[in-house]
Amino acid sequence: MGGQPLFILSEDSERTSGEDAQSANITAGKAVSETVRTTLGPRGMDKMLVSDSGDVVITNDGATILDEMDIEHPAAQMLTEVAQAQEEEVGDGTTTAAVLAGELLSKAEGLLDDDVHPTTIVEGYHEAAALAHEAIDESVLDEDLDEERLEQVAESSMTGKGTGDVNAADLAETVVQAAEQVRTDTGVNRDNIAIQTQTGGSSSATELVEGVIVDQDPAHENMPRRVEDADVAIVTEDLEVRETNVDAEYDVSSVDQLNAAIESETEELREFAEKVADSGADVVFTEGEIDNRVKTDLAERGILAFNDLDKDESQAVGSTTGASRSGSVDTLEAADLGHAEAVRAERFGDDEMAFVESGAATKSVTILARGGTEHVVDELERALNDALDVVTAALDTGGVVAGAGSTEIVIADHIREEAAGIEGRQQLAVEAFADAVDVLPRTIAENTGLDPIDALVDLRAANESGDRAGIIAEGEDGSVEEPVEYGVLDPAAVKHEAIESATEAGTMIVRIDDVISAE
Repeated sequence: MGGQPLFILSEDSERTSGEDAQSANITAGKAVSETVRTTLGPRGMDKMLVSDSGDVVITNDGATILDEMDIEHPAAQMLTEVAQAQEEEVGDGTTTAAVLAGELLSKAEGLLDDDVHPTTIVEGYHEAAALAHEAIDESVLDEDLDEERLEQVAESSMTGKGTGDVNAADLAETVVQAAEQVRTDTGVNRDNIAIQTQTGGSSSATELVEGVIVDQDPAHENMPRRVEDADVAIVTEDLEVRETNVDAEYDVSSVDQLNAAIESETEELREFAEKVADSGADVVFTEGEIDNRVKTDLAERGILAFNDLDKDESQAVGSTTGASRSGSVDTLEAADLGHAEAVRAERFGDDEMAFVESGAATKSVTILARGGTEHVVDELERALNDALDVVTAALDTGGVVAGAGSTEIVIADHIREEAAGIEGRQQLAVEAFADAVDVLPRTIAENTGLDPIDALVDLRAANESGDRAGIIAEGEDGSVEEPVEYGVLDPAAVKHEAIESATEAGTMIVRIDDVISAE
């Protein structure tokens, strides 16, 4: 039968099918993986990312690199999502997940060339991932996580990152102190740990504040700069002359009437300061504005005030002091007040910030990160966030394992041992997964200055003899050592998440055999 051809897609659509689609997707995924590969390990290199507007970011954090890159290819974006998922779940291991996903794609490419069906590869990878999780669980150190171990976990996550002139061990101690401060019977309340950055100082000046820091300066120059044993009030309204909603005009026909109006307004403003003082507050934080005359009155009464806080800032002050947010000074009572050991204003260059310190009883803490330049404090903030996340993960989700590539060797060897019992071509995919995991210690060795093949042989030999071994960055080139003795530890949760997210991304890309794009 004759007839007109049937067009399903628009003329502007592009379609890539079969092997061409698989090859293009795998190549894109591998390219993203290679971008971050050189950042892996204690001696990983940094990347400089420059935006169209000239903004510069210098980092070796995998999630940040992939987030800042302008990636258009849809398959490559999946690896970016891998890093984002890793960052959101456990806060570290983003580069590990991205590199592993890229290597899984590389191994899958070889299997596809050997006519192994994509579904077989996917099934084999999932089988291998389950075996990897088993190996991680069996590798968890059978000991309590004391402060020393937690500091080692934090330091391991920060080693190789731009922490300025400060020793990672000092930062790790600060991180663990912060985590312990907000730890409860149900775990670490990570949301109650804030990081405040400030340029213009040495990284070694980074400190833990038992309370919160508000980026505001005192409302009046004559107010005290420090109040000890402070009773704290939080008010959400403006301390200004109240405006009526009625559109009205007043006819003033004499000086006496004008003076009376002015006196009435002055009295209303004076009452604001009186009511704050009557409540017993030494320090008041307001979400609204404060009239200049009220500021003067408060200063004369020796009350320290900060205005124009946002809701998050006032809630943080309330959390650390126990103060209730009052809608008006008219309803402010002593029962609404919170308490702080000290509230102080401190100047940093041209900036001034309020420190609200509640001591050991506080429910919120802040790490004040200092650095000489904006780039330094930005990378220091990223490193501290990663360290806080891994300490939280170690405490909340099941212990730690040896780092430095040691656990990856255990994973790969376990998968190879179990692969012998798997029938059919699926065994090839399982073995390929083990080979892909090997890329992690091999990359760490390469970035540390060791011969990657020799290092891999030494690591496998140590594991087969029942010893733990990893790549330790000691000396010029590093060496193969027992990582636990050197305090190189990672949370098991980071390893689990990296395996999970990399496997999901790799298998999803391998299953795609048709790419259809429309203009």
